Amino acid sequence: MSGTMAEKIDGYAHISPPRYTASLQKEFPGFYNQILGFTPPLFDMRARFEVMDAFGSVAQVLTVGPVPPLEVFAPPERAVSLAKLANDEMAELVDEYPERFAAAIALLPMNDVEAALQEADRAIKELGFKGVYVHSNINGKPLDAPEFLPLFEKMAAFDLPVYIHPWRGNDYPEYPTEKESKYAISSTFGWPYETTAAMTRLVFTGYFERFPELKVVTHHCGGMVSFYAERIAQHYSQMGISYHDYADISRVLTKAPLEYYKMFYNDTAIHGNTPALMLAYSLWGADHIFFAADMPLGDPEFGKNSYTKTIAAIEAMGITDAEKDQIFAGNVRRLLRLGD
Repeated sequence: MSGTMAEKIDGYAHISPPRYTASLQKEFPGFYNQILGFTPPLFDMRARFEVMDAFGSVAQVLTVGPVPPLEVFAPPERAVSLAKLANDEMAELVDEYPERFAAAIALLPMNDVEAALQEADRAIKELGFKGVYVHSNINGKPLDAPEFLPLFEKMAAFDLPVYIHPWRGNDYPEYPTEKESKYAISSTFGWPYETTAAMTRLVFTGYFERFPELKVVTHHCGGMVSFYAERIAQHYSQMGISYHDYADISRVLTKAPLEYYKMFYNDTAIHGNTPALMLAYSLWGADHIFFAADMPLGDPEFGKNSYTKTIAAIEAMGITDAEKDQIFAGNVRRLLRLGD
């Protein structure tokens, strides 16, 4: 799963493998008709390759999409079998098209934690996967809930990343007087918040302190963190004060909180925007940012527009060519140990 020599590796590309997609179409038609049925490159490899070919030597790391998460629409037993089906298909695709697909990240049935741990083992040890994929909350439970701790411990031992994808549905209202979100606020603005909240829970629970080898990847360039870095530094420096739960911080962490936020890896899937990428660079440097464009989602051209804008935005960054090479491919090769 590591043979590609592509100049650019999209480290967080979405896919819905064909047999997996057919199962969703049959069993969960509302979900299928909502997004899948209108996004052929998710499951039609010819349509997908047409987009990829427009950008020269581009390979992808596969993650199952789109949302909602598997555990939201499938009961535990069916989630287990669907995760296995999706992972088996992704493994087949990587084996069949090694120059197209650099690696795959395992889909897990997170509504059955023991089964999720077993599937992580199978995907990594038997299928050669290079990480696992979870959402920012698991049916409303935070990622730092005790029941999910074994997954982070396992991935730290594997020295492979946990990919986090944000999730907040329309049933998360912005105001307690309402019953649902409006104007796509839940995804457009709620997802960056979800990412930031998940990052913060992992930081203050002390996962990076407990597992220094832990690698966690965020989608959409680390949510709100780089924009609010100085706010994070200032507010969380008041570790001795008693309001909220700040008093617990000094008992868990041995470094300033912002230093743990800097340990996350973050993709460039913000549809361009060089100033925002430079802001992320100012916090994380070149070695914790990697190329991705949310392909083929969030784009009426199924990735063509997002690839065009994202590549141009990275090229326009005021950094060295060597650092751009890191972002375009080098960091993913290192993070996922693609040479192993």
